[in-house]
Amino acid sequence: MKNQPCWRDLNAQSSQAIVEELAGAFQSWFEQDNSDANPPGYRKHGDERPRSTITFKEDGFKLDTKHQQVRLSKGKNLKDGWSDFVLCEYDTGPDADLTAVEDVQQVRIVWTGDHWELHFVCKVAIDAADSSGEKTAGVDLGICNTAAVSVGDETLLYPGNALKMDSHYFRQEEYDTEGENGPSTHAEWARQKKSRRQTRYLHALSKDIVEQCADRGVETIAVGHPEDIRADEDWGRHGNKRLHDWAFDTVLSHIEYKAEERGIEVERVDEYELATSITCCACGMKADSNRVERGLYVCENCELVANSDLNAAENMRATVTPSPARDRSNGCLAQPSVRLFDTSMGRVAPQEQVCP
Repeated sequence: MKNQPCWRDLNAQSSQAIVEELAGAFQSWFEQDNSDANPPGYRKHGDERPRSTITFKEDGFKLDTKHQQVRLSKGKNLKDGWSDFVLCEYDTGPDADLTAVEDVQQVRIVWTGDHWELHFVCKVAIDAADSSGEKTAGVDLGICNTAAVSVGDETLLYPGNALKMDSHYFRQEEYDTEGENGPSTHAEWARQKKSRRQTRYLHALSKDIVEQCADRGVETIAVGHPEDIRADEDWGRHGNKRLHDWAFDTVLSHIEYKAEERGIEVERVDEYELATSITCCACGMKADSNRVERGLYVCENCELVANSDLNAAENMRATVTPSPARDRSNGCLAQPSVRLFDTSMGRVAPQEQVCP
């Protein structure tokens, strides 16, 4: 495929990277058990082809951090000579500085739907800090509440309202503008916008979880990992869509690498094996009937009343707590501190600081 004349407009390794990424996208689509999932957006819209992400590997670019410029190699078809190239200026903003990066592995040109962006793929060595804390924390990941955190004497709840609103709005935009011959330009925009907003939300969420744990002297975080939930459960048509959108692996990986930067250890907990959602964190009784209704857990044995997600988070915390019998305070399980995503600021904050 890359030997076709049109592919010679690009650097040889760039055309190879596009083919590899396209193959990976189709492989992922074929492996999905979801009849509503759209195939990768490769189809033409009239005479217009979708804009692909173009990847330049190490021999296809030259970076000048002093002048904030990057030189990109042209393909054979477009070169007027060996010194012909595309020169781009970039601005990383105040939060990033490529001069301190030893190894920029790739440069990617990405079409956002409105404009082109340069993405630099870097390899950065992390000097992990040593955590001075002694506490443990448990994190339960979910769909309605994206995360519930228990630190023993304090609990935090992260409702997923912003994520669900974005998912509903942009999916409706996508469906309403779907073309007869595949996704329309607006449908593609809606899909990309939804993906970018989800990425922004999950980074802000995981950052806040790790920061809150670090501020409370947490040394180890136990995170629930519902690894096989998509294979074992049929939640109906609507439920399966929500399950498919649930990016628990992404949240988990974000928490792991952000915690590593702060010297906090993260352990994955098998939720199914431990039955964390139906087990009382106070007395250990297991019963499906203890989950009275959505979000409410009432133990028939010890009469504990708790938020069901926080009860599960406390059960996970017990797996990494040396002496759980002496370190289990559940008086705050019914009234957690609620933290919401502020869409105007792009960060997570206490509920009272976020404007509705």
